[in-house]
Amino acid sequence: MVTIVFAHPWYGSFNKAILDTVISVLVKEKKEYKVIDLNKENFNPVMTEEELALYSKGQHKDPLVTKYQSMLRKTDEIIFIFPLWWYDTPAILKGFFDKVMLKNFAYIETSTGLKGQLTNIKSAKVITTGQSPRWYLKLIAGNLIQKTFINTTLKSIGITNAKWLYCGDVSKGAQEKREKFLQKLANSVLK
Repeated sequence: MVTIVFAHPWYGSFNKAILDTVISVLVKEKKEYKVIDLNKENFNPVMTEEELALYSKGQHKDPLVTKYQSMLRKTDEIIFIFPLWWYDTPAILKGFFDKVMLKNFAYIETSTGLKGQLTNIKSAKVITTGQSPRWYLKLIAGNLIQKTFINTTLKSIGITNAKWLYCGDVSKGAQEKREKFLQKLANSVLK
């Protein structure tokens, strides 16, 4: 199953157009998929004191966490769709990792560090949008998506085959650029 994690609050956004394109391709290819729409499902990314006490034990009380963990156990491909805000993931996606990717579910602690447990997820696509050109993200802003999100966070939970797709300059009204990006997604990247 393909699981899509969507982290944008506005359905009029370019990110929503990306989500629609991804779903269209999955339907056309007759692939089973589910969407985790963090904003529409009212996922609360804020960890309370009570939740933090449970966190160190690998436990939780949030029914959405139970739902998401169940979905992730059945996932063999995951697609993240989100805007870059301050060159990084939106807070709601960070909270998703904080609250869902718990010890003994997503990873175990070993003497040499974390060992990822979500090895059933064979591949990941990280599809992001932003205002900055890609060269700026890589050379000036620290390349956070590649270095932190993909090479560290995803790897720590067992996802080692990840590809990052980025469409920059989205706020400048470059409709032709957006359409080409969507066509690229539809024609090659998701197949």
